[in-house]
Amino acid sequence: MGKSYDRLTDRLREFISAQPVFFVATAPEAGGHVNVSPKGYADTFAIIDDTTVAYLDLDGSGVETIAHIRDNGRVTVMFCAFAGPPNIVRLYGTGRVVTPHDDGFDELITLFGPHPGVRSIIVVSCDRITDSCGFAVPFMKYDQDRPLLDEWAGRKDVQQRRTYRATHNRESIDGLPALSPGETDPVHRRS
Repeated sequence: MGKSYDRLTDRLREFISAQPVFFVATAPEAGGHVNVSPKGYADTFAIIDDTTVAYLDLDGSGVETIAHIRDNGRVTVMFCAFAGPPNIVRLYGTGRVVTPHDDGFDELITLFGPHPGVRSIIVVSCDRITDSCGFAVPFMKYDQDRPLLDEWAGRKDVQQRRTYRATHNRESIDGLPALSPGETDPVHRRS
């Protein structure tokens, strides 16, 4: 049976920290496509306090999460146990996008491991925290992180990243604005 929490307990923090993958779900306010994105790299997720979490948003083929959060702020982050006892933890809340040019970015970036291709940091203020059984989630073996995204971003120079972001990250598939022209300029440092 599912349970709701006012805050991230030590047990929930331990569970979240042990998961090699998490999923982020968002949707635009006025129709459009619901988006669910898988996220990896254990050092890209951080618990800031009892009701606030953040994750490192890396370059990718789409920009739905940024566009949807800027549209209405709604976001859900989900963790599933693919090994060990069955469990699913969902963090419902309001997100905000922190780009390298925003106040607070320099402090937040220290929470994460080194990765090239950092677009932003997504900070989520949780207003509902739940867990449930996960009885139907299959057992799956974790071997290792795929290095492909970091390798891909690491091969791009500043102009190539700027061009890629300008081409693929300015708006969502539904035409919502995402990264502004100034936000497509890559930071000259890794996380």
